[in-house]
Amino acid sequence: MFYTYVLRSRKNQKLYYGYTNNLEKRIVEHNSGKDDFTRHNGPWDLVYFEEFTLKTEALKQERFFKSGKGREYVRGKLNNFQIGE
Repeated sequence: MFYTYVLRSRKNQKLYYGYTNNLEKRIVEHNSGKDDFTRHNGPWDLVYFEEFTLKTEALKQERFFKSGKGREYVRGKLNNFQIGE
């Protein structure tokens, strides 16, 4: 399985969009500071993800998440989730 995911920074509420085939491992990597953006903005919480059978589908969705319409889509999902809690 492949995953497109959204993390939220506990430090400054910034969102990070990515894809992976191992969601748990990838979150641990982000929180251990393996790259500049996540190192300087963490710690991170997983706030949304979608599951795909094909890597190409997950990559396509990640690119969408990073677009203007995609950011609106993600924010809508996050707002709906927070309201429904």
